[in-house]
Amino acid sequence: MGQNPKSAAQVKTHNHYRYIRGSAKLPRHRLWCRGAGFRTLNHHKKNTKIFVAVSNGSEIILDYECRGLKIEKGALMGPVLHGLIKLQSVENRLRAVKSKLARCRRTIIFQENQLRTLQNGLEAKHEEIKLARIQVDRLELELKDRDERIARLRAVLNMAKTNKEYAAILTELNTSKADNAKLENQVLDLMKNIEADEAGCGQIQEQIDEQKGKLDELRKDTGTKAAGYEAEIEQIQREWDLAAKTIPPDALRVFKRVAETYDGEALAAADKENEKTEVFSCGGCFMRLPAENVNQLMTKDDIIRCSNCTRILVLKTGES
Repeated sequence: MGQNPKSAAQVKTHNHYRYIRGSAKLPRHRLWCRGAGFRTLNHHKKNTKIFVAVSNGSEIILDYECRGLKIEKGALMGPVLHGLIKLQSVENRLRAVKSKLARCRRTIIFQENQLRTLQNGLEAKHEEIKLARIQVDRLELELKDRDERIARLRAVLNMAKTNKEYAAILTELNTSKADNAKLENQVLDLMKNIEADEAGCGQIQEQIDEQKGKLDELRKDTGTKAAGYEAEIEQIQREWDLAAKTIPPDALRVFKRVAETYDGEALAAADKENEKTEVFSCGGCFMRLPAENVNQLMTKDDIIRCSNCTRILVLKTGES
């Protein structure tokens, strides 16, 4: 059993395939060993050469020259990273349903706020009407006092003995009449405003009644949807808990911390920028990744994070 002459940088340029244990007929060799590294297996009958990357007990076929082998395309990632990809999928579903539930509740809150706004507007109109009536009462009382004064001035005017006294009383009388006319106009304007406000109160009350009907129907409809979403959340949460049990505690803590930072998107795929070059970039922030990080993803089952956005990096697979 010889060592693979290709370096890690050269090996990563091959198409990556995962060996399906038991499906290939290699009676004298097993694609399994401990530790991490690269090795070459030779088929004793067909002289078949298989380049194998071994990481934490997982065997990965990097290249092959065997016509009879059954292989499936895959990425060089171990159970931790694959577990994180599965957990990310469940996390996305969980957050999506929670978002739907939050939208349902926000719809109710929005309608309740609209109803509250109408009710506050109605109360404000009633308060304006109340203040206007108080002002009308005050002006009418003032008009009554002025009318009594005008009546007294008329009586004094008839008793004036000189032209000078008569002219002075007449001037005061005319001034009082002009002031009364102004007060009467103010009273009329206030009464018009009161009538307009009362009509507005009637319209607002109709809107309130209509809004209450809509809100009652919406509560019934939303209550049914919310119950369905809550049941779905409980089910997905159980799936999340089961998926989380397969993740080491340290990796799970990192996943949770990054997920809270990026609204649940804790993972980012290492995307190849083009097919001609082996240059990868972070699928989260689109910054170019060092070759060392990509090689670590292909050969180790460790948490590798983007140095720019701190998301957990994974290789692009059918799962991710």
